Amino acid sequence: MIIQTGMRTDIPAFYSEWLMNRIKEGYVLVRNPYNPLQVTKYSLSPDVVDLLAFCTKNPAPMLKHMDRLRQYGQYWFVTITPYGTEVEPNVPDKKTVMEDFKKLSNIVGIDSIGWRYDPILIDQLHTVEWHIQEFEKMASSLSGYTHTCVISFIDIYQKVTRNFPEAKAVTASDSIRIGKEFIKIATKYDMVIRPCAEGNELAAYGADCSGCMTVDTYEKALHTHLDVPKQKMNQRNGTCACLLGVDIGAYDTCGHLCRYCYANANSALVRENMKRHNPKSPFLLGGSMPGDIIHEAKQTSWIDGQMTLDLFS
Repeated sequence: MIIQTGMRTDIPAFYSEWLMNRIKEGYVLVRNPYNPLQVTKYSLSPDVVDLLAFCTKNPAPMLKHMDRLRQYGQYWFVTITPYGTEVEPNVPDKKTVMEDFKKLSNIVGIDSIGWRYDPILIDQLHTVEWHIQEFEKMASSLSGYTHTCVISFIDIYQKVTRNFPEAKAVTASDSIRIGKEFIKIATKYDMVIRPCAEGNELAAYGADCSGCMTVDTYEKALHTHLDVPKQKMNQRNGTCACLLGVDIGAYDTCGHLCRYCYANANSALVRENMKRHNPKSPFLLGGSMPGDIIHEAKQTSWIDGQMTLDLFS
């Protein structure tokens, strides 16, 4: 099976010590975000966890732990955008992150790492032309270290409206123009553009619109086939075939405090929650509570062991 670590928070950036303690202990406890007393216990044994999937804006804290992660398959999405602190207040310097991306790629391999340039937002400072120029610079720097670049355009969720009220949806014409130019640039640097939950409009220009966290993505990282249970193959809003899997993170705990974030309600709550973090706890946030009902997940390996040459192409 696949354990996802990055849909609710950035574990590599802020909770690397906790994750390594969980791997050492062999399990993790995860609260249902919609029913906090419902807790699921997941084994982290490599006998049943085929791959750890990471989404991060700062992989640096995990680099010293990579030897201990070799027992797992891995896939890393590293989000690197050219925004400054006016949009991403606590994200490290982007040049440093790109260098860490390269180090990570050299460790896990080019099939196990992707670059995310998202979300794309348009305003007076961050114009269409600005994005195209900045994307070219970053693609040039990351060329040879990944074949994948995922893009998406800002979604105006309720939390985004609260934390970033001036943000506006990107127009269809701007998204097509950016998409077309990004595809041309990516092709020049041996990358494929994968729009994330953006429909199929860019497929005609050369984008791969099948999804970004797909079974195919993970199979190429593992260099083997996966026999994924049908009930795990849910499409997200019918827009892609992403295999999201189970996530061991928690909402309202990401210290980057990016203004476009869908996973944080507000900065004050995040700061309070981060104070409740105990790197020795089986929970990412807090500990056991009266009334907890712990359910042990049924987990099996999905690797079927058929290694084929097409996965290396």
